[in-house]
Amino acid sequence: MSDTLRAPDAVLAAEVARRHYLAGESKVDIAGALGMSRFKVARLLEAARTSGIVRIEIVDRSGVDSELSARLRDAYGLRRCVVVDCPDEPGLRRARVGAAAAELLLDVVGEGDVLGLPWARTVSAMVQALPSLPPVPVVQLSGSMVIDGEHTPVDVVRAAAALTGVPAHLYYAPFVLDDAESAVTMRRQPAVAAAQAEVARVTVAVVSLGAWRAGHSTIHDVVPEPVRAEVAAAGAVGEALGVFVDADGAAVETGLTRRMLTVTADELRAPREVIALATGVEKLAVTRAFLLGGWVATLVTDRSLAQQLLRAAGA
Repeated sequence: MSDTLRAPDAVLAAEVARRHYLAGESKVDIAGALGMSRFKVARLLEAARTSGIVRIEIVDRSGVDSELSARLRDAYGLRRCVVVDCPDEPGLRRARVGAAAAELLLDVVGEGDVLGLPWARTVSAMVQALPSLPPVPVVQLSGSMVIDGEHTPVDVVRAAAALTGVPAHLYYAPFVLDDAESAVTMRRQPAVAAAQAEVARVTVAVVSLGAWRAGHSTIHDVVPEPVRAEVAAAGAVGEALGVFVDADGAAVETGLTRRMLTVTADELRAPREVIALATGVEKLAVTRAFLLGGWVATLVTDRSLAQQLLRAAGA
């Protein structure tokens, strides 16, 4: 049958469609009632769809754009992708992406895993949205930066560990030290060394991606301008946990790298599952870089950034 149905065929297709989709009758039952073969019933149902008599709409009321999530996942070869459909307001984006990440984390983390967490506003929103966690160890992935009104990595890890019922591996130390020698000395402190030794056991890590620009990377905002310029001159477009990457996703080493208490590039690549959280179109370059570099298996993001990532991929 063609897409344009003659009037008698349209009436018959509509009758078959009503019986099948609204009344729940099987094709065999419809065929018996109308005196035709089930193959003709199947052809009429197909004609009803192609001609527009029947329109099938999948409505996702979870706040997640399922179609965009699947397209972005396929475009970058991700294991999982969740795109949140929400207004472009920074606080709301973080809350919605954090809540979606919390739901996803409950599907990913299970018995035998070790969960690694840093501090980031979106990661903090994720932990606040978690109703529970399985009994797994939680490891602090980086040192702390004191920011008015914000939690520290210790707070985030403690909150997550309270949900697991398992003692956390954490330490009190700055994220960024004055120089490389001070960082080396700090790493030798027993509490720091003990917690950082647990990083090798992490199987699931959650990270937040930061663009190397004002207001979009906490590290960027706490270092002086000459250091910012040095990192940019090295080709870095952004970072995750202080691991810098260029536009193609290759790791970038800078003088700042040696001054930080955080994971190494190799340690960031090691877990079986790295879940990246990213919000806002300002993070297009850094998010694309981490995807191209194969650093993450799972991405949770907002609709606006997802659309830009698809355009950049030509998808």
